[in-house]
Amino acid sequence: MLPAASASVLDLATSTPQPPLTVDEVIGCLRQRWRATYDLQLVVRRRRLYLQVMWAYLEQQSFPMDLTTYREHIGEVLDVVNRLGLAGEVREWLASTRDKPRLGKALSLQLEAMGPEADSLLREFLV
Repeated sequence: MLPAASASVLDLATSTPQPPLTVDEVIGCLRQRWRATYDLQLVVRRRRLYLQVMWAYLEQQSFPMDLTTYREHIGEVLDVVNRLGLAGEVREWLASTRDKPRLGKALSLQLEAMGPEADSLLREFLV
């Protein structure tokens, strides 16, 4: 019999790919978690790609995007996440992170793609 830790690693290795993240799913998650529709940004730092939940949000009067532009922007960010095959990781992180975006402090998740195409995909987004 496998120990519990080994069984969970085995489950992850043989699990089916997660469905892609959708704009509506992410907006719903942001609103449920933090009661605000925070901005998401992709940031490159030291040749690494990060997804950041920013402190600015759609409901602010000073937010620079309207709903249509915001949805398009989130769609572009999610396109990168989904193409890297990291929808499940991002979904889990958004649902479970204990932190909350605050003025001047974004939440950050390093996006680490796995698999044979990972290097070429990351190179594409790091250019």
